[in-house]
Amino acid sequence: MRGLYPDLEPYQQHQLPVGGGHSLYIEECGNPDGQPVVFLHGGPGAGAGPAARRFFDPNRYRILVFDQRGCGRSTPNGRVEHNTLTDLIADLETIREHLCVDRWVLFGGSWGSTLALAYAQDFPGRVKGLILRGVFLGRRQDLEWFIGPDGAARLFPDYYADFTAAVAPRVDLADAFFERMFGDNELQARQAASAWTYWESRIATLVPNPFFTKRFAASKGGQTMARIECHYFRDACGLSDRAILDRADRLADIPGIIVQGRQDVVCPPDGAYALHRAWPNSQLQLIPGAAHSASEAPLVDALVRATDQFARL
Repeated sequence: MRGLYPDLEPYQQHQLPVGGGHSLYIEECGNPDGQPVVFLHGGPGAGAGPAARRFFDPNRYRILVFDQRGCGRSTPNGRVEHNTLTDLIADLETIREHLCVDRWVLFGGSWGSTLALAYAQDFPGRVKGLILRGVFLGRRQDLEWFIGPDGAARLFPDYYADFTAAVAPRVDLADAFFERMFGDNELQARQAASAWTYWESRIATLVPNPFFTKRFAASKGGQTMARIECHYFRDACGLSDRAILDRADRLADIPGIIVQGRQDVVCPPDGAYALHRAWPNSQLQLIPGAAHSASEAPLVDALVRATDQFARL
């Protein structure tokens, strides 16, 4: 079974202003003359850590990693103004032009898969290939599965009870959490953000990791992710006029590898399967014994094999 490539440090770092008061942290790693690949992290709002660099052979790839608007090392942290899917797609084009990249491979997991697909459908001529993990299509059914009472909640009723206890009973949970997270009561805002992230991280792995989930939920990064995710969920992730499956024909000339945990309950496999059926130029790998987190060994193995394959594009 393949593991991640060894640790490596960036050879170049950037802070790139992109408008609306936002500045993006970007780093370049690996071979400056290698195959350009951009890592698109999840969330939205999760940020990219050092492990993001390690899915790629540093001798064959020019590895581009950045933190999307409002999170990680991008500034200002936690800001949701001027932070939409349209903005993130425009940011990718700004990064590509700034770094003098003609065409690149996009590697995205979870929300990163959403962003990769939306960008590729807007700019298919700029994309050499797509490697996607834990596909999230942003459909109403996907949003309701994640935070509604008839989705993942039916598999984890005790976890869901903890999640919803953070807000007053409401039909629209995204609105309820948003009001708490962005309200004037700082303690309630932190509690709501922690509950949101704790719910997600508890169901993201096949084998629970209580120490990690509690620590991440209370961290600044976990709080930021909750705020930005909730902001996007209230706007249907900006996909009301960008339904990914309806525009799948725009991917026709782009090869893709879809790596999907068969036991993924954050982004269930039906989304990946529907995407594959609508996109004949894709390969679908349903990985047994794996859930949603990219750190799970079976997913790492499949993703590293996929990047090795696409290094030859």
